[in-house]
Amino acid sequence: MDEQALLGLNPNADADFRQRALAYFEQLKISQDAWQVCAEALAQRIYSDDHIKFFCFQVIEHQIKFKYSELTEVQQQLIRETLITWLQAQMLNPQPEKTFIRNKAAQVFALLFVTEYLTKWPKFFFDILSVVDLNPQGVDLYLRILMAVDAELVDRDVVHTSEEARRNTLLKDTMREQCIPSLVESWYQILQNYQYTNAELTCQCLEVVGAFVSWIDLSLIANERFINMLLGHMSVEVLREEACDCLFEIVNKGMDPIDKTKLVESLCQVLQSAGLFCIDQEDDVDFLARFSKLVNGMGQALITSWTKLVKSGDMKSAQDTLQAIEAKVALMLQLLIHEDDDISSNIIGFCYDYLHILKQLSALSDQQKTNVEAIMLAVMKKLTYDEEYNFEHEGEDEAMFVEYRKQLKLLLDRLAQVSPELLLASVRRVFNTTLQNWQATRFMEIEVAIRLLYMLAEALPVSHGAHFSGDISKASALQDMMRTLVTSGVSAYQHTSVTLEFFETVVRYEKFFTVEPQHIPNVLMAFLDHRGLRHTSPKVRSRTAYLFSRFVKSLNKQMNPFIEDVLNRIQDLLELSPPENGYQALLSSDDQLFIYETAGVLIVNSEYSAERKQVLMRNLLTPLMEKFKVLLEKLMMAQDEDRQIALADCLNHAVGFASRTSKAFSNKQTVKQCGCSEVYLDCLQTFLPALSCPLQKEVIRSGVRTFLHRMIICLEEEVLPFIPSASEHMLKDCEAKDLQEFIPLINQITAKFKTQVSPFLQQMFMPLLHAIFEVLLRPAEENDQSAALEKQMLRRSYFAFLQTVTGSGMSEVIANQDAENVERVLFTIIQGAVDYPDPIAQKTCFIILSKLVELWGGKDGLVGFADFVYKHIVPACFLAPLKQTFDLADAQTVLALSECAVTLKTIHLKRGPECIHYLQQEYLPSLQVVPEIIQEFCQALQQPDAKVFKNYLKVFFQRAKP
Repeated sequence: MDEQALLGLNPNADADFRQRALAYFEQLKISQDAWQVCAEALAQRIYSDDHIKFFCFQVIEHQIKFKYSELTEVQQQLIRETLITWLQAQMLNPQPEKTFIRNKAAQVFALLFVTEYLTKWPKFFFDILSVVDLNPQGVDLYLRILMAVDAELVDRDVVHTSEEARRNTLLKDTMREQCIPSLVESWYQILQNYQYTNAELTCQCLEVVGAFVSWIDLSLIANERFINMLLGHMSVEVLREEACDCLFEIVNKGMDPIDKTKLVESLCQVLQSAGLFCIDQEDDVDFLARFSKLVNGMGQALITSWTKLVKSGDMKSAQDTLQAIEAKVALMLQLLIHEDDDISSNIIGFCYDYLHILKQLSALSDQQKTNVEAIMLAVMKKLTYDEEYNFEHEGEDEAMFVEYRKQLKLLLDRLAQVSPELLLASVRRVFNTTLQNWQATRFMEIEVAIRLLYMLAEALPVSHGAHFSGDISKASALQDMMRTLVTSGVSAYQHTSVTLEFFETVVRYEKFFTVEPQHIPNVLMAFLDHRGLRHTSPKVRSRTAYLFSRFVKSLNKQMNPFIEDVLNRIQDLLELSPPENGYQALLSSDDQLFIYETAGVLIVNSEYSAERKQVLMRNLLTPLMEKFKVLLEKLMMAQDEDRQIALADCLNHAVGFASRTSKAFSNKQTVKQCGCSEVYLDCLQTFLPALSCPLQKEVIRSGVRTFLHRMIICLEEEVLPFIPSASEHMLKDCEAKDLQEFIPLINQITAKFKTQVSPFLQQMFMPLLHAIFEVLLRPAEENDQSAALEKQMLRRSYFAFLQTVTGSGMSEVIANQDAENVERVLFTIIQGAVDYPDPIAQKTCFIILSKLVELWGGKDGLVGFADFVYKHIVPACFLAPLKQTFDLADAQTVLALSECAVTLKTIHLKRGPECIHYLQQEYLPSLQVVPEIIQEFCQALQQPDAKVFKNYLKVFFQRAKP
């Protein structure tokens, strides 16, 4: 071996040596006999360096995995012997190998097992057992090999091909027949031998039993001698966690419902008599988390049995099983209420399924009602934040608690299905007690009281949030709680979690304010002052900005008395933050978008006259326009790039804010009706000059483009005079991405205004196409993936543009161009349909071709077009699907083929028998298609049902492809 290269295997070696070692490994993988050198090194223990030993195993692993079939019988025998020799040597080693080497060796053994067990090495396990006997180092390796075999055969995280899955099934079947009883016996011997002397081996063995139990005969394990031993381990501190997991796997195994109930019950009796059902809060939490998982497994197993028994009509056994389930509820509650969330979380599945049973029963017993109430109280208690929760810097622990809360919410929803009245009464009691004396109560108790009210909205479902009508008792209970919430003054509580919960709940129950509108002013003030948008916490300010906009939108009919007051109070929050370093605005620009939208909603939905609305909208937008002009001048002068970026961002925000105000308009309240057209036209005149700014083009163009999209919707034809100059600016020195984003704007105008914009489109058609072709023809690096993708996306946009033009009845835009330009465009469509392996673009191209044939393909169509149909369109319909890249198993490609069929049908429709004659006499014979198939093809094409031909065409090309 190359000793120099081997030095690089050490993780502390320098980069050059490591690089050399990697290259050496690649070289050995290709080499014919390198594995033999490695096998010899392992068998004869030539190297003591751990990294070299690991490396030798890796080389052999590669040989078995990828090149095993190339080896002769003798060479394969050598690999088997090498591994057994290495295993024998481990028995004599004074010190075991490092864990990572033992794991790698186990993987290599398992690979060889999968390859050879069914053919060359049926005595695989017996050979290993005869070597290791009960030697602790040997047993360790034997157990690791078993885990590696299990991982190869049943690991659900590994994706297996169908061939591998079939092989694995055969391996398991053969093992069950030939060796599983012996393996189980060996496990029993190991457990008996080492349970009091070697905890590590015992735990490893328990892990093996737990892994294999899912796919071997359960009676081999679920019998008196094994179960008694496992239950004994439950009382040994170092073994009980693994024993718990092992018992869980046994309980989890599918079996007859009556047998399963008996098994679980017998386990429970022993565990109970061992005192394990008395949960002590101080007990070992790691063990209790596993124990909780075991109890959860037992509970869910019993519930599955109950469901099966009820389905089969065995009501006597079902009743017995239900009693067994009920008997576990006290233990379930102890675990659910445990202060450690992992222990509690592990039992939620059992709890959820138990409630599902209660939901199905016609009436609940007193004990069951008590259980429901106990679960409810446990959920309420466990929803509470603890003192350690860090609200300012939420880390992993906080994220886990948020997830755990989601699980509890599911329980709460299920409780609502079992007993909505009880849930409502319990929440009401907790809520009223807590809020009566909120000033002297800890934040987490107040937060959870409001949170419970919030959660009721989803737990007690109604349509369209109509919580305050219909069921009188429910409506009045919720109304009372909401009244208490908004009048108690709790919104002033000094903790972010309470503040946020207050605003979330107010918005969730916005319909309350249509019933009791007298509370709106107080809530608006909470939103607007230090409790909401001016809170000291940026997190609260940000969330409140969003919630405020939702509140105002949903209650816009009730807002009229407060509009001017609110607009005055939010004036400072609308200011465009200057791009100066160190300036700390109250709201981020994203948050300001919500405030602008809210202002727009207040003005547009007010009961003011159009004149008054115009004045208010002008007051809102004029400061943006003035600031925009100043900033644009500054940008033109700015030298420093960071300064340019900051100014461009600020300009972009200004345009974005103006765009956002326009979201307030609707079909009922258009810009025209509100008298606001002039204000937005002024905005357009202010923003469009920025398109000619040569600095930070991408940012600025993107903002102005979005504004134009909005204005096309809001201003309708009033926007049209601005489009030509805007387009001209946007087509100057542009990149692929600019064009890609500009084309949808033109598509929107074309689809919306159709013939109104025909002269403009005819004029800008070729300049746009020249810009596109220029970008597409730019040379790019051969393996520049992002450039290739950008060109592909631009090509798609180009074809989408042509599709919009032809589909909007504007084909004259193309027809009125110079003849050579028309020809050039037509050839790009043919090229798109045939040459580029992009089914999305191909589909669009065939749609365009169908449309053009429909428009120009008749007797009085465009001069010379019929000739083009036969020379280019018909061949395209065959050449595209015949390409190797045209994959008929791909869904997008099948859609492209479907449009190809439509194109051929349209040609037949427009040209009639002449088309059939051309296919029969000229085109199909030129492709060497035999006469019978030609006949069949033409018959299918003439079928009136287009679907018949689509299906035929797919079969036609499947047959035609090699």
